[in-house]
Amino acid sequence: MLSESSSFLKGVMLGSIFCALITMLGHIRIGHGSRMHHHEHHHLQAPNKEDILKISEDERMELSKSFRVYCILLVKPKDVSLWAAVKETWTNHCDKVDFFSSENVKVFESINMETNDMWLMMRKAYKYAFDKYRDQYNWFFLARPTTFAIIENLKYFLLKKDPSQPFYLGHTVKSGDLEYVSMEGGIVLSIESMKRLNSLLSIPEKCPEQGGMIWKISEDKQLAVCLKYAGVFAENAEDSEGKDIFNTKSVGLFIKEAMTNHPNQVVEGCCSDMAVTFNGLTPNQMHVMMYGVYRLRAFGHVFNDALVFLPPNGSDND
Repeated sequence: MLSESSSFLKGVMLGSIFCALITMLGHIRIGHGSRMHHHEHHHLQAPNKEDILKISEDERMELSKSFRVYCILLVKPKDVSLWAAVKETWTNHCDKVDFFSSENVKVFESINMETNDMWLMMRKAYKYAFDKYRDQYNWFFLARPTTFAIIENLKYFLLKKDPSQPFYLGHTVKSGDLEYVSMEGGIVLSIESMKRLNSLLSIPEKCPEQGGMIWKISEDKQLAVCLKYAGVFAENAEDSEGKDIFNTKSVGLFIKEAMTNHPNQVVEGCCSDMAVTFNGLTPNQMHVMMYGVYRLRAFGHVFNDALVFLPPNGSDND
């Protein structure tokens, strides 16, 4: 009995020490100390249409041509049906898209990362993109194959953002002291953020290849830790009314929630008119979204947008 009691007490003490250690680590500030408390922006909004109309037509045309978005899709062989769906739908509106796979897949062309670890895949994909395309693209968008993105809305949101500044955008989530952009809604990095990240990838003390020694953290949190060392902080992207535009759920789920929470304003209460992403879609839902976003038109309703973002040459989705 004494031996059993002793073992029990040891277990309780070890458990208490472990919990205390986790609590202490959760409050450690990573990176440049007090810089976290002087973070000037947290919510970044899309421009108003009125602001765009103040720009001359020639300048608007030049702006619409100058925005080039490189898309990064992280995929695994088990995602082959989703992979096919995104390849056939919205990724055709990226100025350039590459699929980064955990292993070689004969069915689709991809860049083999030779690892199943999502954080290692993300690191390698970002390094590949920066090394090869840093002089060709100023914005880099990373997503899962369960995500549907409207690239034209992304370009509109970025219209007045300077890519030479360290932007790290999407749907922000707070975990303890760490604020990060959720990969579920897609992650946008400016070329300046890519430069800073690339400079840290070879410094394990600031941007380790593996997660914490006690537990493994998700790849989007790992990215936030590395970027924080570089002075780059997560920004929540919103429309001019303050609604999120990077969404971690599907449209169907948002509408279902709106029917419960805003029964008299289901459409208005659902999501932003300028949404950039939705997540958690099946292959069939990808094609439904493609039809709704790019094909379906209501006769007699003409939308005179101040800017036009044409899909890249070779895209047959418009």
